[in-house]
Parts: sequence; structure tokens; C-alpha cells
Amino acid sequence: MELQIRLDDLSDPRIAAFLEEHLTDMRRVSPPESVRALDLAGLRRPEVRFWSAWLPSAEGSALVGTAALKQLDANHAELKSMRTAAMLRGQGIGRRLLDHVIAQARAAGFHRLSLETGSQPFFAPARRLYLHHGFLSCGPFGSYEPDPSSCFMMLAL
Repeated sequence: MELQIRLDDLSDPRIAAFLEEHLTDMRRVSPPESVRALDLAGLRRPEVRFWSAWLPSAEGSALVGTAALKQLDANHAELKSMRTAAMLRGQGIGRRLLDHVIAQARAAGFHRLSLETGSQPFFAPARRLYLHHGFLSCGPFGSYEPDPSSCFMMLAL
């Protein structure tokens, strides 16, 4: 699979549509107060780096995944907007995106990478992916508060 992961400026309209699907899924499976996915404006903030993943297609290339890294402080970053296209889940795209973001976080000098994901069954594959990569359960970080709909995890880099 010729996956291309690139640092992205979010200008391609396919990204907006892909992220809207992500937000729709989050709103469908999580209580409104527990939806913490970033919209386009949030992903365009200076403390966020955003990557898109593409596969060759008959039309040129197809957007198949996204991930972002939000700097919380000089040593700590948060994984945001991890998503793989629904029809391609389970084929290693999420794993490759996560490997890429972890490598980028290390290269940027972060010592800790944290994330918040859902506690509902919909998020079980994501939690398994994070556990497989060495993430451990932790308490809320940054501005997060305890939430039964959230699962907090961290990876020491």
C-alpha cells in the first residue's frame, strides 16, 4: 500500500468533508458535552500540526486518514483528530499514522504524548491501537475534567 502522509494546511475541501464525517461520528456516539474533536478552525491554530494520509486512486489520490499533534507545553503534546476512512479500517492506515505522529512528537522534543478518546464500544479499536503502541491509561490532563465518556491515555517518549 503506497500510503503518503503529508503535513497539511487543511486547504483541500476533501479534508473539510472528511473531518465533518469525523465530527458527525463523534456527535452520534458521545454525549454533546463529551465531544472534544477539533473543527477546522481548531486544527488551524498555531500550536497544532496536522497530517493527512493519501492513497493513489483512479482520480489521483484519495484521502484515507488524518492525525494532528497539539502542543500543550514545551514537553507535552496531545494526539488529536486520528481518523481512518471507515471502509479502510483494519488495514494498517491508523497504525502508520500513529507511528508517524509519535516519531514527529519525538523529533519535536516532546517527552509525553497524551490523548483523549471515547470510552464507548465504538472507540474500542482505537483504544486497542493505542495500547498496542505503549499508551497507558492516565487521568485527565491539560484542561480536561474527569468524564465517564472519556478514556485518557499517555505515552512517555
